[in-house]
Amino acid sequence: MSQNPKASMKRFYKDADFERVESGLQIRLDTRPVRTPNRAHLVVESERLAWAIVAEWLAQGEEIDPASMPMTGLANAAIDRVGPERDVFITDIANYATSDLLCYRAEGPEPLIARQAAAWDGILGWAEARYDAPLILAAGVMPVAQPERSLAALRTAVAAMSAWQLAAMARIVNLSGTLVGALALHEGAVDADALWAASILDELWQAELWGEDHWADKHRADRERDFRAAVGFLGLV
Repeated sequence: MSQNPKASMKRFYKDADFERVESGLQIRLDTRPVRTPNRAHLVVESERLAWAIVAEWLAQGEEIDPASMPMTGLANAAIDRVGPERDVFITDIANYATSDLLCYRAEGPEPLIARQAAAWDGILGWAEARYDAPLILAAGVMPVAQPERSLAALRTAVAAMSAWQLAAMARIVNLSGTLVGALALHEGAVDADALWAASILDELWQAELWGEDHWADKHRADRERDFRAAVGFLGLV
């Protein structure tokens, strides 16, 4: 049985669990193996992740809601998408360093410049020390070319990750806009709260200036939910 991440369906099982097989831990529904959308067996390496996925299936009501199953969705992505196209994902993730959010600073006003520096400079400094990968700051939105040596070092860090880690990192980097921040999170140099706050700093500044907007607030809340799910997945693999 496979899960279509875009379609809901009636719950067709009573129980969920996992069993150890040669390749890892097979997720099961009523003793039958679960398959990914591409029909691969949903087999994971981490027991903690297996329990999290089982919990998602057990928590479903009469209708199965894929949106409420982020661990299952990310596991499917790791198996169906990242595994077969590992180099593509590495390149896509590493390319964020060429335009990392933390490098693009406001030209004014001074309070915003100071707020960005306070939230972002420490993460960039960590990356420089950890990977010998200094990045150049830019004022405004005009692109700046980053040192090739720094880009290569950051790509090497990404390439060292497993398919499971890459599935989570792809989501975290996309939602936060910062590869450096995601690497700092992965290595414990910054926590999820601090990284999320850093990633939405400019949005919150605009909200302070112009007032709250219901659509923007909802969009930000949805992104934060997906961000935290990916962070949780990363911590389980």
